[in-house]
Amino acid sequence: MIWLDITILGPAFVAGLLVLATHVPLGQEVLKRGIIFIDLAIAQMAGLGVILASRLGFETHGWEVQLIAVGSALLVAWGFSLLEKHHSQIQEALIGITFILAATGSILLLANNPHGGEQLKELLVGQILWITWIQLIPLAVITGLILIIWFGLKLNRHMGFYLLFALAVTSSVQLVGVYLVFASLIIPALGSRGYNKSLGIAYIIGIFGYGLGLILSSLLDLPSGAVIVWMLGSIALLVGFLGRANKSNL
Repeated sequence: MIWLDITILGPAFVAGLLVLATHVPLGQEVLKRGIIFIDLAIAQMAGLGVILASRLGFETHGWEVQLIAVGSALLVAWGFSLLEKHHSQIQEALIGITFILAATGSILLLANNPHGGEQLKELLVGQILWITWIQLIPLAVITGLILIIWFGLKLNRHMGFYLLFALAVTSSVQLVGVYLVFASLIIPALGSRGYNKSLGIAYIIGIFGYGLGLILSSLLDLPSGAVIVWMLGSIALLVGFLGRANKSNL
């Protein structure tokens, strides 16, 4: 059991904050557009790029792997932007198909790998509890750039959204896994709907979800990623219920 060891929980919590910094506003945009599964599809495609690069013999954390992962995510994001523009009625269905193809492609590439099961689990669940401070530096830089562009520049919200989304997801999925990426995007955004200051409420949901999830997983010796997802869901449900209760009393 990791008894609230700040040297381990500290980097993990900061990683969660960095993921939330970009995923919360992007998640709200996802809900507005009604393309809920885009994050799963892009995250899985980035993961497929990582697995493919490793299969080709590149070092797991080398720049070649990162380049292939980012390239895969950007290519899919560009394709999704075209779908929204020309085939919006079937966009969600095609996003789902892309996710299934990427997920099964990963399984096929790892089929003959003796460590394939562990690698696939790491991609889905992540290893947030074992993140180091050094690993956070690239994520912090990318997070800062995304926030500056999203909030500070008047970018094309059509193509710009998809490109920033791909960069955000690719930079986080290798650290926290597909499940936490999806939860960080959708759950805080969903729980904060209906509030006047929804962005701030969404950040609060995310911060408490990660903080309490890490503490509980350490005390109970349970997988951190799974506990964080459940804490995010529980807090979002509570916040959403309180918001509806306040409205009914007005």
